[in-house]
Amino acid sequence: MDYEEMNYQSFPQGRQWEVSMAFPVLMRKTYMWMSMALVLTGLSAFVVATNATISNFLFTYHQLIWVLFLAEIGLVIGLSAAINRISLATATLMFVAYAILNGVTLSSLFYVYTMGSLASTFLICAATFGAMSLVGYTTKSDLSSIGKYLIMALIGLIIATIVNIFVKSSGLEMIMTYVGVLIFVGLTAYDTQKIKRMFMNAPDASESTQKYAVLGALTLYLDFINLFLYLLRLFGRRN
Repeated sequence: MDYEEMNYQSFPQGRQWEVSMAFPVLMRKTYMWMSMALVLTGLSAFVVATNATISNFLFTYHQLIWVLFLAEIGLVIGLSAAINRISLATATLMFVAYAILNGVTLSSLFYVYTMGSLASTFLICAATFGAMSLVGYTTKSDLSSIGKYLIMALIGLIIATIVNIFVKSSGLEMIMTYVGVLIFVGLTAYDTQKIKRMFMNAPDASESTQKYAVLGALTLYLDFINLFLYLLRLFGRRN
């Protein structure tokens, strides 16, 4: 179901009231599930980093990180592709599993950066994300055209990142870091507006529509995590 194709004004007056009542519920659930995922990621990363047995196992069998990474990609693709066929409970469980797996793969950050810089960068990221999400929610300007350019820039950034694995250019890495911050700052506003418009046309807050709140939460969660990682390159102090 594509809510963006629905015409809000076409509903009868009583139906419009139902839509207006569903909108805040769905937006609240989107941010609630996103926040829950961030907490799960942080907790799982901390538990793994502070557990010598698990950490040593991951460092010994470092190929396992690639397995976890591929599993994360599979969960994201699977959740997005099957959202119309799975239940709300299944969608939520897949999102939870992704958040926990992502925490395990990010646990190495505790060994690379100081705890203080991780905390301060998280606060900077949260403030930046909150500000840009508010911009996307309140702006009257259509961010669709900007979003298309940001997505193209993101594809270019991914290609440049792969190339730099072999080139190992510190200058290119610094440029990519600043570009990455700008991309995900912009995507935060763009995705927030897209989610808002989608839910303004949602007919109700039933289970079928709440699944899209999970999908929206996943989108904002990815924006937050990627923005945090790029900011960490700028502000993080290494151990």
